Amino acid sequence: MVASLTVNDLLDGHVALDIECLDRVYLNGYVPNLQVGGQVVSFMTGHLGYPIPSPAIMEKIGTAFRRSVRSFAEANHIPVVRFAKGERKGDVMARYVAAQAATGRSGVVAIGVAQEYQNVFAATQRQRSGGAPWFSFTKADRRVTCFYFYLWDVDFGPAFIKVCAYFPYPIKVCLLTELREESSQWRRQLGVGVATVPDYEHARRPVTGPALLGRSPARRLGGQWGSVRAVQAA
Repeated sequence: MVASLTVNDLLDGHVALDIECLDRVYLNGYVPNLQVGGQVVSFMTGHLGYPIPSPAIMEKIGTAFRRSVRSFAEANHIPVVRFAKGERKGDVMARYVAAQAATGRSGVVAIGVAQEYQNVFAATQRQRSGGAPWFSFTKADRRVTCFYFYLWDVDFGPAFIKVCAYFPYPIKVCLLTELREESSQWRRQLGVGVATVPDYEHARRPVTGPALLGRSPARRLGGQWGSVRAVQAA
Protein backbone atom coordinates (compact mmCIF):
# COMPACT_ATOMS: atom_id res chain seq x y z
CA MET A 1 0.00 0.00 0.00
CA VAL A 2 1.39 3.39 -1.05
CA ALA A 3 1.01 6.18 1.50
CA SER A 4 -0.42 9.41 0.13
CA LEU A 5 1.68 12.55 0.40
CA THR A 6 0.39 15.95 1.42
CA VAL A 7 1.67 19.36 0.33
CA ASN A 8 3.27 19.76 3.75
CA ASP A 9 5.14 16.47 3.27
CA LEU A 10 6.54 17.66 -0.07
CA LEU A 11 7.65 21.02 1.32
CA ASP A 12 9.12 19.63 4.55
CA GLY A 13 12.82 20.44 4.73
CA HIS A 14 12.80 22.66 1.64
CA VAL A 15 11.11 25.89 2.75
CA ALA A 16 11.77 27.46 6.17
CA LEU A 17 8.85 29.84 6.02
CA ASP A 18 6.47 30.56 3.15
CA ILE A 19 4.81 33.98 3.20
CA GLU A 20 2.14 34.29 0.55
CA CYS A 21 1.04 37.80 1.51
CA LEU A 22 2.37 39.56 4.59
CA ASP A 23 0.11 42.60 4.41
CA ARG A 24 0.19 43.62 8.07
CA VAL A 25 2.33 43.26 11.18
CA TYR A 26 0.95 43.84 14.69
CA LEU A 27 2.66 44.99 17.85
CA ASN A 28 0.59 44.84 21.05
CA GLY A 29 1.40 47.26 23.85
CA TYR A 30 0.34 47.30 27.47
CA VAL A 31 1.26 48.79 30.87
CA PRO A 32 2.95 45.93 32.80
CA ASN A 33 2.00 47.33 36.21
CA LEU A 34 -1.71 47.60 35.39
CA GLN A 35 -2.58 43.96 34.69
CA VAL A 36 -4.15 42.73 37.95
CA GLY A 37 -6.56 44.30 40.44
CA GLY A 38 -3.95 44.86 43.15
CA GLN A 39 -1.79 46.85 40.74
CA VAL A 40 -4.75 49.10 39.92
CA VAL A 41 -5.28 49.79 43.63
CA SER A 42 -1.58 50.55 44.10
CA PHE A 43 -1.58 52.84 41.07
CA MET A 44 -4.54 54.87 42.32
CA THR A 45 -3.47 55.11 45.96
CA GLY A 46 0.32 55.00 45.81
CA HIS A 47 1.03 56.69 42.47
CA LEU A 48 -1.91 59.09 42.07
CA GLY A 49 -2.37 59.64 45.80
CA TYR A 50 -6.11 59.03 46.10
CA PRO A 51 -7.29 57.73 49.51
CA ILE A 52 -9.87 55.38 47.96
CA PRO A 53 -9.34 53.45 44.69
CA SER A 54 -12.52 54.24 42.78
CA PRO A 55 -13.85 53.68 39.24
CA ALA A 56 -14.48 57.44 39.20
CA ILE A 57 -10.70 57.85 38.85
CA MET A 58 -10.78 55.68 35.72
CA GLU A 59 -13.51 57.89 34.28
CA LYS A 60 -11.52 61.02 35.11
CA ILE A 61 -8.44 59.74 33.30
CA GLY A 62 -10.48 58.51 30.33
CA THR A 63 -12.30 61.84 30.02
CA ALA A 64 -8.98 63.73 30.09
CA PHE A 65 -7.60 61.48 27.35
CA ARG A 66 -10.66 61.88 25.11
CA ARG A 67 -10.45 65.67 25.51
CA SER A 68 -6.76 65.57 24.62
CA VAL A 69 -7.52 63.60 21.46
CA ARG A 70 -10.14 66.16 20.42
CA SER A 71 -7.74 69.04 21.13
CA PHE A 72 -4.97 67.32 19.18
CA ALA A 73 -7.27 66.81 16.19
CA GLU A 74 -8.54 70.39 16.23
CA ALA A 75 -5.10 71.96 16.66
CA ASN A 76 -3.65 69.97 13.77
CA HIS A 77 -6.75 70.00 11.51
CA ILE A 78 -6.97 66.21 11.53
CA PRO A 79 -10.29 64.65 10.42
CA VAL A 80 -12.14 62.61 13.06
CA VAL A 81 -14.12 59.71 11.59
CA ARG A 82 -16.69 57.68 13.54
CA PHE A 83 -16.78 54.12 12.29
CA ALA A 84 -20.20 52.56 11.80
CA LYS A 85 -20.82 48.97 12.86
CA GLY A 86 -19.56 46.54 10.25
CA GLU A 87 -17.59 49.13 8.28
CA ARG A 88 -14.20 48.16 6.91
CA LYS A 89 -11.96 50.67 8.61
CA GLY A 90 -9.21 50.43 6.02
CA ASP A 91 -11.63 51.24 3.20
CA VAL A 92 -13.00 54.24 5.09
CA MET A 93 -9.52 55.63 5.77
CA ALA A 94 -8.01 54.86 2.36
CA ARG A 95 -8.63 58.32 0.87
CA TYR A 96 -7.07 60.07 3.86
CA VAL A 97 -3.99 57.85 3.68
CA ALA A 98 -3.67 58.40 -0.07
CA ALA A 99 -3.90 62.18 0.36
CA GLN A 100 -1.10 62.21 2.95
CA ALA A 101 1.06 59.85 0.88
CA ALA A 102 0.77 62.26 -2.06
CA THR A 103 2.45 64.98 0.04
CA GLY A 104 5.52 62.84 0.61
CA ARG A 105 5.52 63.69 4.32
CA SER A 106 4.87 61.57 7.41
CA GLY A 107 1.84 62.49 9.50
CA VAL A 108 -1.37 61.50 11.25
CA VAL A 109 -3.91 61.41 8.42
CA ALA A 110 -7.14 60.87 10.39
CA ILE A 111 -8.43 59.63 13.73
CA GLY A 112 -11.05 56.91 13.77
CA VAL A 113 -13.43 56.40 16.69
CA ALA A 114 -15.11 53.08 17.38
CA GLN A 115 -17.04 51.37 20.16
CA GLU A 116 -15.51 47.94 20.66
CA TYR A 117 -15.36 45.17 23.24
CA GLN A 118 -12.07 45.26 25.13
CA ASN A 119 -10.71 43.39 28.14
CA VAL A 120 -10.71 46.19 30.72
CA PHE A 121 -11.11 46.57 34.47
CA ALA A 122 -14.55 46.55 36.07
CA ALA A 123 -15.06 47.64 39.69
CA THR A 124 -17.06 45.96 42.45
CA GLN A 125 -17.94 47.97 45.56
CA ARG A 126 -17.34 46.40 48.95
CA GLN A 127 -17.90 47.62 52.48
CA ARG A 128 -15.10 47.77 55.00
CA SER A 129 -15.60 47.58 58.71
CA GLY A 130 -16.89 50.92 59.85
CA GLY A 131 -18.89 51.43 56.67
CA ALA A 132 -16.10 52.91 54.53
CA PRO A 133 -16.54 52.10 50.81
CA TRP A 134 -13.87 50.09 49.03
CA PHE A 135 -13.57 48.71 45.50
CA SER A 136 -11.99 45.62 44.02
CA PHE A 137 -11.07 45.38 40.33
CA THR A 138 -11.31 42.45 37.95
CA LYS A 139 -11.00 42.24 34.19
CA ALA A 140 -14.07 41.85 32.02
CA ASP A 141 -15.08 42.44 28.41
CA ARG A 142 -16.77 45.82 28.10
CA ARG A 143 -17.81 47.98 25.16
CA VAL A 144 -15.59 51.08 25.31
CA THR A 145 -14.22 53.83 23.08
CA CYS A 146 -11.17 53.04 20.95
CA PHE A 147 -9.20 55.55 18.92
CA TYR A 148 -7.47 54.62 15.67
CA PHE A 149 -4.65 57.04 14.78
CA TYR A 150 -4.10 56.36 11.08
CA LEU A 151 -0.64 57.35 9.88
CA TRP A 152 1.40 57.67 6.76
CA ASP A 153 5.13 57.17 7.36
CA VAL A 154 7.71 57.82 4.63
CA ASP A 155 9.70 54.72 5.64
CA PHE A 156 6.96 52.24 6.51
CA GLY A 157 3.93 53.45 4.57
CA PRO A 158 0.39 53.22 6.01
CA ALA A 159 -0.16 52.20 9.62
CA PHE A 160 -2.40 52.82 12.58
CA ILE A 161 -2.04 53.01 16.35
CA LYS A 162 -5.13 51.83 18.20
CA VAL A 163 -5.56 53.09 21.76
CA CYS A 164 -8.29 51.90 24.14
CA ALA A 165 -9.51 54.85 26.23
CA TYR A 166 -10.15 52.82 29.37
CA PHE A 167 -8.12 50.95 32.01
CA PRO A 168 -5.63 49.38 31.45
CA TYR A 169 -5.28 51.29 28.13
CA PRO A 170 -4.02 48.55 25.78
CA ILE A 171 -2.63 49.70 22.44
CA LYS A 172 -1.97 48.04 19.11
CA VAL A 173 0.44 49.19 16.41
CA CYS A 174 -0.35 47.87 12.94
CA LEU A 175 1.74 48.21 9.77
CA LEU A 176 -0.45 47.89 6.71
CA THR A 177 2.10 47.94 3.89
CA GLU A 178 2.27 44.84 1.72
CA LEU A 179 5.63 43.30 0.81
CA ARG A 180 5.84 44.87 -2.62
CA GLU A 181 9.02 45.03 -4.69
CA GLU A 182 9.30 48.78 -4.12
CA SER A 183 9.00 48.41 -0.32
CA SER A 184 12.76 48.46 0.16
CA GLN A 185 12.53 49.53 3.81
CA TRP A 186 10.33 46.53 4.61
CA ARG A 187 12.65 44.14 2.81
CA ARG A 188 15.70 45.45 4.65
CA GLN A 189 13.95 45.29 8.04
CA LEU A 190 12.52 41.80 7.58
CA GLY A 191 15.47 40.34 5.67
CA VAL A 192 13.15 39.13 2.92
CA GLY A 193 14.48 37.25 -0.06
CA VAL A 194 12.75 35.42 -2.90
CA ALA A 195 12.77 31.62 -3.09
CA THR A 196 11.19 29.34 -5.65
CA VAL A 197 8.55 26.92 -4.36
CA PRO A 198 7.81 23.61 -6.15
CA ASP A 199 6.78 23.84 -9.80
CA TYR A 200 3.20 22.74 -9.21
CA GLU A 201 2.57 26.06 -7.42
CA HIS A 202 3.69 28.03 -10.51
CA ALA A 203 4.67 30.98 -8.34
CA ARG A 204 7.54 32.84 -6.72
CA ARG A 205 6.88 34.03 -3.17
CA PRO A 206 8.77 36.10 -0.62
CA VAL A 207 10.40 33.78 1.92
CA THR A 208 12.26 34.60 5.11
CA GLY A 209 13.25 32.86 8.33
CA PRO A 210 11.21 32.93 11.56
CA ALA A 211 14.12 34.49 13.49
CA LEU A 212 14.19 37.47 11.13
CA LEU A 213 10.50 38.16 11.72
CA GLY A 214 11.37 38.86 15.35
CA ARG A 215 12.99 42.13 14.28
CA SER A 216 9.58 43.55 13.52
CA PRO A 217 9.56 47.10 12.13
CA ALA A 218 6.39 47.65 14.16
CA ARG A 219 8.64 48.06 17.20
CA ARG A 220 10.54 50.88 15.53
CA LEU A 221 7.37 52.52 14.26
CA GLY A 222 5.76 52.26 17.70
CA GLY A 223 8.68 54.12 19.24
CA GLN A 224 8.79 56.68 16.45
CA TRP A 225 5.11 57.58 16.92
CA GLY A 226 5.16 57.09 20.69
CA SER A 227 3.91 60.62 21.30
CA VAL A 228 0.43 59.39 20.39
CA ARG A 229 -0.36 57.95 23.80
CA ALA A 230 -2.75 58.13 26.72
CA VAL A 231 -2.48 60.90 29.30
CA GLN A 232 -2.82 60.73 33.06
CA ALA A 233 -5.43 62.67 34.98
CA ALA A 234 -4.12 65.82 36.62
